[in-house]
Parts: sequence; C-alpha cells; structure tokens
Amino acid sequence: MQTTPLSQEQITRYSRQILLKEIGGNGQIRLGKTTVFILGAGGLGSPIAFYLAAAGVGHLIIADGDRVERSNLQRQILHTTSRIGTFKADSAAETLRALNPATQITSINEKITAESIHAITNACDLVVDASDNFTTRYLLNQACLEAKKTLVSGAVLGFEGQVATFRHGVDPNAPCYQCLYPRMGSEEGLPTCATAGVLGAVAGMVGTIQATEVIKEILGIGTSMAGFVLLINLLDGVFHRVQIQKDPACPICSPA
Repeated sequence: MQTTPLSQEQITRYSRQILLKEIGGNGQIRLGKTTVFILGAGGLGSPIAFYLAAAGVGHLIIADGDRVERSNLQRQILHTTSRIGTFKADSAAETLRALNPATQITSINEKITAESIHAITNACDLVVDASDNFTTRYLLNQACLEAKKTLVSGAVLGFEGQVATFRHGVDPNAPCYQCLYPRMGSEEGLPTCATAGVLGAVAGMVGTIQATEVIKEILGIGTSMAGFVLLINLLDGVFHRVQIQKDPACPICSPA
C-alpha cells in the first residue's frame, strides 16, 4: 500500500485523471491503496479490470474458474487467440500486468463457492459482480452483506445491459440484489449469452460503466448509483435509471 507521495512516473501515467478536480493527487493515492475483487474475467470483467488497472487501483483480485475459448474472443478483450485453453484469471493477470506493472494482480483459477467466498470478500475493499448466472450473483450478494462491503453489479444480454450499486452491506436501509430479483427456484430455460447471443461492444459499455461506478465509490465522488438500476438498450440508444425499493420481506437484507 502506498503511503508516500506520487512518484514522477505515477504523475505522468495518471496525469489526465489527476487533472480532474474530483480526483487529484490525493484521490490517485487512495486508488493505489484500494483492493477490488472482480468475480468474472469474461465480457464484463474484461473492461472492468482493464480500466481499473489503467486507473491505478492498487490490487485487483480476479476469480474465474473457466478457460479461454475461441468463442470468448468476440467480447472478452482481456484474452488473446494464443491463450485459448488457459485459465481466464491467469490470462487476465498477464494482460493487466503488461498494462500496469504497479497494479498487484491476484488470480483465482476456480469457481467461487459458499465456502471460499468469505475469505476473498473480507480481504477486499469493494466487490464487483461480473458473473453470468443468478446462483453466483445471489452468493455474492449474501457475502457482501456479511463482509459489510459495497457491491457493483452488472449484467448483459443481446443489445441490453444493466448496472446497479448495492450498499446493503454498509447501509441497513439500502436494498440488495435480491430485493431487485427475488430468488428463483431454477435457472433452467433462462436465456444466456451462449443461447441468445450478445454484442461484444455492449458488454464493453456495461463493464466500462461498472468500472466508473467502482472508482466513484472508492473516492466518494459524484452521484452514486446506490438504490438505482441503470437499464441500457443500445440497439435503440435508450438509457433508463430506475429506483430500487428495499423489500421488507427480503430474507437477505431485511430484519427477520
């Protein structure tokens, strides 16, 4: 963790964002002291990790148990053709270290479980959901409550996506992911990117918005997306910001 003033190399590298009055030198130092956990190194995790590493976030923990496949390369821009068959988390780490050697990267090449999630969420400052299934999203939602961490969530399908910030871990009055999407019995039959398709640029847009929201949360700047979900339809060029209500019957974030 950095405790000294920025070096000349850092001032040069991050000069364009240091110029922003909302960030400045102190904000840059704060980014360098922050650990962010990104669950997923695919279509969303790629732009999220790219931009957080480029911005100088000090430590990224990236978890993904899948290996790079040829069909990933249309949207998962952390990876290359030569890395087909390698673990996505390791491929991500290689790309990000080449981009910014000062950012520490921890890669986890396994699927996150209820047993392993707590050690990771306890070790980070903020959590980003870049997963592709509801089971994992519910698991991460619960873990953020228990670890008292803010969660920045995203999802994408076709030409559409959504971004939301959940502070239920730090604010008992805030809604959680399960308030927005009550838990279902089964995901069988639900459309996925593998069955319904997705435009790579849409995943890039959604992930970039998530990265921006993460930086805002770290620095406490701007208007937080907490309590809202941003719905994005890029085929029609339409954005909607919708308020999320806390569910008083939610088994996760509401008192029994």
